[in-house]
Amino acid sequence: MPTKQRAKLNRTITLTDSEREVLRQQLVRMPVKPGTGLLNRVICADMFEAVQYIPRKSVDLLFVDPPYNLSKKFNNNSFSKMDLDQYAQWMDSWFKLVLPTLKRNASVYVCGDWRSSPAIYEVMASYLYVHNRITWEREKGRGSLKNWKNSSEDIWFATVSKDYYFNVEAVKLKRRVMAPYRHANGKPKDWDESLEGNFRLTYPSNLWTDLTVPFWSMPENTDHPTQKPEKLLAKVILASSRPRDVVFDPYLGSGTTAVVAKKLGRNFYGIELEEEYCCLAVKRLLMADQDASIQGYNDGVFWERNTFRK
Repeated sequence: MPTKQRAKLNRTITLTDSEREVLRQQLVRMPVKPGTGLLNRVICADMFEAVQYIPRKSVDLLFVDPPYNLSKKFNNNSFSKMDLDQYAQWMDSWFKLVLPTLKRNASVYVCGDWRSSPAIYEVMASYLYVHNRITWEREKGRGSLKNWKNSSEDIWFATVSKDYYFNVEAVKLKRRVMAPYRHANGKPKDWDESLEGNFRLTYPSNLWTDLTVPFWSMPENTDHPTQKPEKLLAKVILASSRPRDVVFDPYLGSGTTAVVAKKLGRNFYGIELEEEYCCLAVKRLLMADQDASIQGYNDGVFWERNTFRK
């Protein structure tokens, strides 16, 4: 595979030929041999075939970042744009296969853009209790002379039942206070004063403006065209799972869900069709053994974009 010429300070995670050879050996392939452990392994297979091997009622949190309704190339595979009804049918064809893996109190998050979101809601609402639509700012994207710049995506949040886990205290956002109020005695009112500035812990909303899409100078970045930020997955995993719970991602990509699950003490099942992305996922999982930090999440607190980095 040809090697891209990269800038000296580019921190994108890449693979050498020798690394690929070693990492390939760690992937789970189809058909699965009896006794093969799938938990905390990267399954390199078509999701439609592999999902049958995920144990029934074993998953606490399902996170899905499927191909959006766009024509897009993913290394050796591609996805072609459909009309909205066709996209809904395509989503239903795989969504109903993953549902049996969910526990009764499981939570489900599905990503989409403005084109695919109506179909995503239609399918999810036919099986689950839909609670909210999160919109997050992508912070980058191409401008247009005849349209508004597209810089947001959606994440639909649903649950299998009305009995589900949600830890709001784990996902509060630390915001800078611009107009701090004080009590009559001069003490800060609902905010903290520090040498770094004045901050307040705020409850999370369904509008996320603190995320940074991975790019070349970030140590989590890969060449996957639609990679989600680790910070985004940290919000979802901390809010809707407990330590040692099982997180399932049937469209794993370059492994962000699995990596963040590992960093936060959860277990995972992950399925991905592209071998190159599977190898990147395994490499990132090995890297997590040496560095479990998540940019923008420190000391149990999520920080606003660009206010604190690690």
